[in-house]
Amino acid sequence: MADTYWSWLWDCGWIQEHTAGYKKKQKVIIGLNKQCKIMDIQQRLLTFITRTNWALFFITSLAGLFVFNPSFSRGIIFGGLIVTINFHLLSRTLKKAFTPPHLSSHNVILAKYYVRFFISGLIIFVLISRHYVDPLGLFIGLSVVVASMIIATVFELKKLIFKEAV
Repeated sequence: MADTYWSWLWDCGWIQEHTAGYKKKQKVIIGLNKQCKIMDIQQRLLTFITRTNWALFFITSLAGLFVFNPSFSRGIIFGGLIVTINFHLLSRTLKKAFTPPHLSSHNVILAKYYVRFFISGLIIFVLISRHYVDPLGLFIGLSVVVASMIIATVFELKKLIFKEAV
């Protein structure tokens, strides 16, 4: 069973000849196709969110540099960097954790998450307490990933609605 599951993840729908005990039944093929479609959607969303993170980060940073005072724009830049780097590190951690043959324990994943969370909190505390950044600018910068996820959700819902209408 586990061998078949990892074949789905690894080859996205191709039935492996080495899968012991399973015949090429229509039911299995349909299940693999559904699994592959779900994984395609997830990968498309992850790619879209990652690209949108960087695009929103650069747009808000440039707007901050040209429109607001230096403290506010530093807040936008540092907040955007903190949240975007954290998102990429989380993505990398999860990809490594669920890619065979080196499967990680959920405790390791949680430990890495909490270490990143603590370091981010410490950086934010230092930035605000020493008045390096404006807190509102930092808040706007930290909202980059949330805005990317909202945009991705709106686009996916639009695809689903128009797909059903056709």
